[in-house]
Amino acid sequence: CETCTKEEAKYRCPRCMKYSCSLLCVKKHKLALSCNGVRDKTAFISVNEFTDLNLLSDYRFLEDVGRTADAAARHCIVHSPATKRLLYCLRNKARGCNIELKTLPVGFTKRRENSTTFNFMENKFYWHLKLVFPHCHAEYTLKGVPDDKTLADILKPYIDPVESDPVVCQRLKVYTASPQSDVRILMKIENRSRNSVRYNELDASRSLLDNLKGKVIIEYPTLFVVLKTLKNDMVVLGQDGSEPAENSDSESSSLSSVEEGEIRDSS
Repeated sequence: CETCTKEEAKYRCPRCMKYSCSLLCVKKHKLALSCNGVRDKTAFISVNEFTDLNLLSDYRFLEDVGRTADAAARHCIVHSPATKRLLYCLRNKARGCNIELKTLPVGFTKRRENSTTFNFMENKFYWHLKLVFPHCHAEYTLKGVPDDKTLADILKPYIDPVESDPVVCQRLKVYTASPQSDVRILMKIENRSRNSVRYNELDASRSLLDNLKGKVIIEYPTLFVVLKTLKNDMVVLGQDGSEPAENSDSESSSLSSVEEGEIRDSS
């Protein structure tokens, strides 16, 4: 057993392939690794290991994708004038703030999750926001985050040694035990090929709106909170020595590559 290292393993997780001896150890490993225990149908398999069962699994996966896409195309919300007006309004208001907001078709995971709204009385965005802490394999989803709130205030309930929730603090102890000056907030640059992923570094002292200006956002922002000493494979644009920092004009391209990646992620 890879959890307790005492008993003989009886089970193997279909998702991460970890061996466990009991239901208790299965639950512990899922909690520690944020594993859902569901087999990854899109995981890479080398040609030497590819079998008829893998071929059948791929065939069924493509059938499921076809059924899902067909159901999404028939969904009443797709043709709802109110939905179209809402999305048009969000994109238009974002464009006025120098933010290129792109929305995905109905049926995509991020489209279903997104709860971003715009308050006309306050002239303010309330963003759906996802925080990713890669060093602890943790993710948190925030709803209704006002655009004038600073990133430092947004992160306080998570990584501040005094103000953070005790349970969250324990899970993110790598962050809370590190100096706040080592914390870096990154956002992935959209519309790049999968083999050249780059990130923009954000300013924690500035508001969410100021940090999003000049950026391309697919549905809602996803912020990666990393430590300077542990940030190894996340290349920040303008700091890798190969590419200069980009602005919003150089980030615009077709949405097809993003949609293709979203299909893999949502599946």
